[in-house]
Amino acid sequence: MRSFILRRLLLMVPVLFGVTVIVFLVISLIPGDPAKAILGTFATPENVAKLNRDLGLDRPLPVQYAIWLGNLMHGDFGRSYILHRPVIDEVLDRLFPTLLLAGAALILSSVAGLLLGIVAAIKQNAWQDKLITVAVLIGISTPSFWLGILLIFWFGVRFAVLPVGGMVEMFGGGGIVDIARHLVLPSVALAAVAGAVLVRLTRGSMLEVLRQDYVRTARATGLGEGSVIFKHAFRNALVNIIPIIGLEAGFVLGGAVYIETVFQWPGIGRMLVSAISTRDILLVQAGVLVVATAYVVINLLTDIAQSILDPRIGRS
Repeated sequence: MRSFILRRLLLMVPVLFGVTVIVFLVISLIPGDPAKAILGTFATPENVAKLNRDLGLDRPLPVQYAIWLGNLMHGDFGRSYILHRPVIDEVLDRLFPTLLLAGAALILSSVAGLLLGIVAAIKQNAWQDKLITVAVLIGISTPSFWLGILLIFWFGVRFAVLPVGGMVEMFGGGGIVDIARHLVLPSVALAAVAGAVLVRLTRGSMLEVLRQDYVRTARATGLGEGSVIFKHAFRNALVNIIPIIGLEAGFVLGGAVYIETVFQWPGIGRMLVSAISTRDILLVQAGVLVVATAYVVINLLTDIAQSILDPRIGRS
């Protein structure tokens, strides 16, 4: 297990290096002059030339990347010309809300997806299975941002039982209960599609495992159905399901961009939308890099969890 984890950690180095290259190139090759977008009405030729020098945009692209990467290695993400503060401070302020939203959505989608997938497999072709299948098809077909708007209308406007914007109340908020109430609608909207996909995959994996000889043997020995399902079948099916949960973690992190915008959630996703509109290059690069790094780390944890359930993976 130690050698397996060490190999995965070493593989993260070239992966993260590749992430920095892609992030830098994608942002740098966007058409238009960032200096003009940042300066707006103050974009005189002199001001544009000065800002390009300050940002290093007048240098060759490889030199820009080398300087940017060198600064990253020293923990320097640069300074936002729009917000007039260090980029790393803004990213760290926005990181916790995004992790909170993505974590809540991932837990909700995983728990609901696994439970409903198990029920659908156990009740194959029964009314429960058909009802879950219809719900899954609706969930997969519904865009998260549109579901978010529907949730705002019904639970925030029509019945007015849940807050529809922000992370806390503007006056007198900030407690755990207040944050939890604000978290309900965006986490449900973000978890719907991921949960629906996990239901389908869990159902298929469970059906495959339930047909195996060792499951029939477990039943023949007189074990209760609960023990057969959860102790034998589900544990083995989980080996194939865990990588999907890791992929869904990346999905909810990416989906947080538009969900945070719909619900005015003060996370990295909303920060990125604002930074892109103002062409705040350093802030966009830092935000995308943090999200991509989080995704790489999550996949590492997923591989470790899968190897714990199936030691053969760790020896491969």
